[in-house]
Amino acid sequence: MIPFLDLKAQYKSIKAEIDSAVINVLESTQFVLGEYVATFEREFASYCGAKHGIAVNSGTSALHLALLAAGVGPGDEVITIPFTFVATVSAICYTGATPVFVDIEPESFTMDPAKLEKAITPRTKAILPVHLYGQMADMDGILAVANRHGIPVIEDACQAHGAEYKGKRAGALGVSGCFSFYPGKNLGAYGEGGMTVTSDDAQAKKMRMLRDWGQEKRYHHVLKGFNYRMEGIQGAILGVKLRYLEQWTEARRTRARQYDALLKGSEMLTPPEQLAGRRHVYHIYAVRSSDRGGLQKLLQADGVQTGLHYPIPVHLQEAHADLGYKAGDFPMSEAAANEVLSLPMFPEMTSTQVEQVVSAVRREANVV
Repeated sequence: MIPFLDLKAQYKSIKAEIDSAVINVLESTQFVLGEYVATFEREFASYCGAKHGIAVNSGTSALHLALLAAGVGPGDEVITIPFTFVATVSAICYTGATPVFVDIEPESFTMDPAKLEKAITPRTKAILPVHLYGQMADMDGILAVANRHGIPVIEDACQAHGAEYKGKRAGALGVSGCFSFYPGKNLGAYGEGGMTVTSDDAQAKKMRMLRDWGQEKRYHHVLKGFNYRMEGIQGAILGVKLRYLEQWTEARRTRARQYDALLKGSEMLTPPEQLAGRRHVYHIYAVRSSDRGGLQKLLQADGVQTGLHYPIPVHLQEAHADLGYKAGDFPMSEAAANEVLSLPMFPEMTSTQVEQVVSAVRREANVV
């Protein structure tokens, strides 16, 4: 069986460092926030090209706090895409604001700037593009529209650790950028974790208070806050793993290039790296097939695990039926949801495993 990802292989490769880091936290008893989290905040913010890092307990919490820090609240609207994990939209709803969708570009699966301006109303308080699958959205186009209207842009970079757009890393182009450290992410914790990065001092201060019960200092509650703090063990683990992120990213990119070359000429539409200057980090290697379901079943029978990211766009999810959208409203997102199949992708994947996956794909597609 070729797994979709292999977390055990990654742990084994850095086991001694991880074990030592965990033991250090246990001996320090700094179990919530503390020096290991603070060190990781500084290092990850620097990696992204931002001034501040605010570590929290999940990517969803990072999105929630970034929206609140930007002043989003009841009665406001936030523009995002429907082809994303539901947490993007849930974070908007947590603030009391209303999600407003625009469709995606079919090649990149990210927000289509050409459709953005029509979605703006006097109630629009923020724009939330999603750097889906590890590739950044067209930030020049999005920021041009946002700047014309004086609307802040918050990057959902939960799948885009280290992705780049014209020399800048994900998280550094908007007023803030939000990351998830869920275990399967390119930089994953051994549990839950997240972070918002920003270079805005006031927003950073507000988010630090909001994540810790709204405290400016102990027992001085300035804001109505939340318990969104990162655990010390996760901060220490992520600090170790951050040192390997570039190495792992280049391994993913190498495997993606191999996939691209071997799938050339098949019926599969492979994920292009859009525009010069965009660095795709391949959190997901997503191909498109008109018979996605059939292909997935046949690959499973051949011992190849695959994934679906995401088979139902958010505007068609029952939980968000109250938004009033219907099938046909966002055709590019709906087509992607019906056709996208995620092939195995992880840094420890071997060249031979890629060849085996492609051999199975081409065999099932009747292409030799």
